[in-house]
Amino acid sequence: MSSSDPSIPAESRSASETSAAHGAKQHAKQQLEPGLHIVSTPIGNLRDITLRALDTLAAADEVLAEDTRVARKLLDAHGIRAKLSAYHDHNGAERRPDLLKKLQDGARIALISDAGTPLVSDPGWKLAHEAVEAGIRVIPVPGASAMLAGLVASALPSDRFMFCGFLPVKSGQRKKEAEALKSVPATLIFYEGGSRLAACLADLAETFGAERTGAVARELTKLFEETRHGTLAELAAHYEAEGAPKGEIVILVGPPLEEEASQEDIDTALRKALEDAPVKQAANMVAAAYGISKRDAYQRALTLKSDG
Repeated sequence: MSSSDPSIPAESRSASETSAAHGAKQHAKQQLEPGLHIVSTPIGNLRDITLRALDTLAAADEVLAEDTRVARKLLDAHGIRAKLSAYHDHNGAERRPDLLKKLQDGARIALISDAGTPLVSDPGWKLAHEAVEAGIRVIPVPGASAMLAGLVASALPSDRFMFCGFLPVKSGQRKKEAEALKSVPATLIFYEGGSRLAACLADLAETFGAERTGAVARELTKLFEETRHGTLAELAAHYEAEGAPKGEIVILVGPPLEEEASQEDIDTALRKALEDAPVKQAANMVAAAYGISKRDAYQRALTLKSDG
């Protein structure tokens, strides 16, 4: 994701960046704890970086980045002159031994991704994993996350959710992986590219069910931010008709639809519960199991009890 943000007027960006740069310089000399610092960076809007992140990047002995050109733009915007080096899928295996040696010797190394929170669908997790195995402290510096921003914007249930990363590119493999996730009782979160969005949504609708609720969030925190809600079938049809959208995309799928229990099912459960429990306790147990009101369950239990 680009670190420049057209949604912030130039004069506002200048003022905020100058202030942030001043703060970074003020605290750059503060002692930073040795270890691997996992630093979250903006996913679009430059203001979505914490003061702690700026302090960490300014004080680190070295900053590891997926793309040093992207990272340099971010650091320049905040007046930070840190030592930058590339760390990504292609050079990770080669670089890790030397980086781990530096960390064991007390280095303070910061790891950032191109945007958002590192280690989430990101090559940095291998370094963090090996650091922990070597007894090196891994220190999170929280901040922006497309996954969490998408979850909040979707308004889907957030008490339980599962991040699933990118689904396979090929339709058959995508459906197979989706089938394994079909019954997970949680909101599912995927990342996807614009060119595959419509096809991916169509496969999800076929596998999970056309009426399952979902949302598509894109360009989060940027000028053209959009979150579209609907059933999976509606979302698939919309993006098929509109064509591939631009920007980074988060797909969210609500938990499986609950089938409404029949009165016969509830009565059977109440009769069974009444064999071993008093009316109120039996009613509460069945109400919790079937997602109905305790009052309705209690009234029905009384009727069944009186009927013998």
